[in-house]
Amino acid sequence: MNKKFVCSRSQVPANGMVECEAEGGLKLLVANAGDAYFAYQAVCPHQDVPLCEGLYDGAILTCHQHLWQWDIRTGAAIGLAEASLESFPVQVDGDSIYVVAQGALNAAALFAGISDQTLAAITALAKKEEYGAGNALYNFGDPADDFFVLESGRVEFLIGRDERLSPAGFMLRKGEVFGWAALLENQPQRIARATCLEQSRLLRINGKQALQVLEKDPASGYVVMRRLSSLIARYLASSGSK
Repeated sequence: MNKKFVCSRSQVPANGMVECEAEGGLKLLVANAGDAYFAYQAVCPHQDVPLCEGLYDGAILTCHQHLWQWDIRTGAAIGLAEASLESFPVQVDGDSIYVVAQGALNAAALFAGISDQTLAAITALAKKEEYGAGNALYNFGDPADDFFVLESGRVEFLIGRDERLSPAGFMLRKGEVFGWAALLENQPQRIARATCLEQSRLLRINGKQALQVLEKDPASGYVVMRRLSSLIARYLASSGSK
């Protein structure tokens, strides 16, 4: 088990929160609720606002910028919030708080609930890649052969045509899937541009090969397609297609 030290219990106020930097430079928000501790991404998934500057009552975390809210025990979005928080499994050992590493595919909501065998088969298809700030992952008109799962970093999307290009208006977190045209029929080309805003690590997975895996496990395939339809509806409603 790969765990990283984050902070001591004494650093976290009772029913309070604090921003910490884990071993390796990972910035996290650590919160206490009674006898339990929770660790989440340090910035709001909306516009990079530090969550430690928000409001917290021991149960609900509120970003002060646009009043997005989350359940501190689950990271689930509440009210106005349109995205859950990326959570990190916590292990407490004496006075020390650790987070346990979790793979991007295990964190991906798109694959939550599928069989272990099918998840392992999709994991075997994944190719790890790393890109620097400013590197384009794909552009308008490129073949839509692969989809991506974000492990770390930030990716910006541009949608539209010609002079009417505009940012897609959302940010991704670990486990987010994008470039999902590769999982759809009759979508051979990209209709957006994806560019890394900072050093980013991703998993690249061939769409046709992933679909072949899912066809062998219809129950898991149904779960993924149902989640994919919800994902598409969410992004179309807020910004447009990726």
